[in-house]
Amino acid sequence: MVHDRSISGKAFSIINFTLLALIALVTILPFIHVIAGSFTTSAEMAMKKFVLIPTVWSLDAYKFIFSTNTIFRALSVSIGVTLVGTVISMLVTSLMAYGLSRRDLDGRKTIMFMVVFTMLFNGGLIPTFLVVKELGMIDSYAALILPATISAFNMIILKNFFQNIPEGLEESARIDGCSDFGILFRIVLPLSLPAIATVSLFYAVTYWNTYMSAILYLDDNTKWPIQILLRQIVVLASGMDYSSDLDASVPPPDQAVKMAVIVVATLPILMVYPFLQKHFAKGAMLGSIKG
Repeated sequence: MVHDRSISGKAFSIINFTLLALIALVTILPFIHVIAGSFTTSAEMAMKKFVLIPTVWSLDAYKFIFSTNTIFRALSVSIGVTLVGTVISMLVTSLMAYGLSRRDLDGRKTIMFMVVFTMLFNGGLIPTFLVVKELGMIDSYAALILPATISAFNMIILKNFFQNIPEGLEESARIDGCSDFGILFRIVLPLSLPAIATVSLFYAVTYWNTYMSAILYLDDNTKWPIQILLRQIVVLASGMDYSSDLDASVPPPDQAVKMAVIVVATLPILMVYPFLQKHFAKGAMLGSIKG
């Protein structure tokens, strides 16, 4: 019986490992193809529909993209909007989530109903645009940040996380004379780093991928974030138009440019993951109630 179980266990491990390896391979191959395609010549991309290792390495796509200083300005805009927006969003979301996590809050159920209601129904595109316009945020970076300051989904995630923190910790802090803000910033938030890291990443990705808001609210193209500029570069590389900002001596390799645009748009936000990875693996209450 023990021998049979060990054989079945090994067979299960082999099948499980093989299946997970195949899933991982299917997942990572498109990324390798995109990165390799961005370094491929137009001729090779025309001959091969799927490239993993370029026969001839070429930087033409990146030369075309970075042939103008405009892309550095757009990158700085996106980085600034992402950093400022994420900080503001996390501050507002944490304050609201902590308040709603308090079971003694008057009107808590009513407020939660209104929050959940916004996840199912919203005013729509035109009312949102009119609100932004009336607040004087047209053609300003505030239009990219304030309308997306708080997400009901993210707030509920934090609220549920805060509710799992033992009440004894808060009661002990209150006995020591800690205020509500002190409890939030000294007790709750330090114990909630996994949730804070996850929600922060959600917000950062949202701000980094800002596209429609920039299309609607920004008239000055010098304020464009990276996503809008990269879309323009793809259009130019497709031969639909051309811009004096780009170096006309650099030929636009159509498919390779599209691949390079994906790399440029994705790589900065991917670089954030290693710094947050350790918080995803930590337990929320690790060491918080020991001793």
